[in-house]
Amino acid sequence: MADIDIGGGRTARAAVDLDDLSLVPTRRTRDRDMVDLSWDLDAYQLDLPLMSAPLDAVTAPDTAAAIARLGGLGVLNLEGLWTRYDDPVEVLEEIAELQPGPEATARLQQLYDHPVREDLIGRRVEQLSEQGIAAGSLTPQKVGRYHDAALEAGLELLVVQGVAVTAQHVSGEEADPLDLREFTARYDIPVVVGGVASAKSASHLMRTGAVGILVGMGRSSVSTTDAALGIGIPRATAIAEVAAVRNRYLMDSGRYVQVIASGGLRTGGDVAKAIACGADAVMVGRALAAAEEAPGRGAYWGLSAAHHELPRGRFERVETLGTLEQLLTGPAHRDDGTVNLFGGLRRAMAVCGTSTRRDLQRVALAVRA
Repeated sequence: MADIDIGGGRTARAAVDLDDLSLVPTRRTRDRDMVDLSWDLDAYQLDLPLMSAPLDAVTAPDTAAAIARLGGLGVLNLEGLWTRYDDPVEVLEEIAELQPGPEATARLQQLYDHPVREDLIGRRVEQLSEQGIAAGSLTPQKVGRYHDAALEAGLELLVVQGVAVTAQHVSGEEADPLDLREFTARYDIPVVVGGVASAKSASHLMRTGAVGILVGMGRSSVSTTDAALGIGIPRATAIAEVAAVRNRYLMDSGRYVQVIASGGLRTGGDVAKAIACGADAVMVGRALAAAEEAPGRGAYWGLSAAHHELPRGRFERVETLGTLEQLLTGPAHRDDGTVNLFGGLRRAMAVCGTSTRRDLQRVALAVRA
């Protein structure tokens, strides 16, 4: 995108969000049953190009198993309530009764002040293994501290997720810095990292050996990162730029890195446009918090909502829209695209005449002026 002069010789990039885009069908359409949504993430073959957001309001061990049965990948937050409490159900029930506002933030801070326990990390990973792929997330600051417990219990895929993840995270004197290149070389486990919003950051992360890059920063409906830190990149531009870097990296290295759009994806149209911009898959949070089985029970809060010093996520109520199956694969009973997300993706691909997600990445796009 072209730079814009904002005054004094300072420039800023022009950028486009998904809401500014539309897919443009061309001369060919096809039947929906001729569309292939399957996705390969490292050695894992999935029917849907979906990862659940590692949020306590979205993913519990049971919901991760349900998502796996429907064809996606559930990711559990290994620093969340499930690794702080032996049985967090009562805690989740209390949170579900909170009302949005400062009091909810203060109570979340208190509940998340309970320490993470390594024995519970191991127990939760074992639960995930029994019911599907054991995928869990850690923040860059805590990978060094908790990865041993997770790996010993059989963790099969690690998501390293934070507000902004870089190839090397420098911590204080009490911890060694996280060097992702060294980490991925040492352990025989696929690693997905993010979020990123720039081509340069993504390029560095691809060279660490990560199998996937999460693209998205400060754009979630409950994220207040933009307000708190001034960080928030329009998603369409971020996805397209990271995908372009991925393609160049493929030509140079022969290794394909998955681009996974994350943050603020609420409808089937959002999913289709994210993939058309270059994403291979999506990580979904709020849309799954609207499921009857969601552990948040109608409440939704962000990854950093309970930060002890600077919360960067709001607490909100979410209308329950149906079962997980209805939300992901239908049938839909609403006309706004929030139910049957991947049925929407399948139909969008059919209308655009594409049979695979790679084909959709080449479809024509229009941007609102």
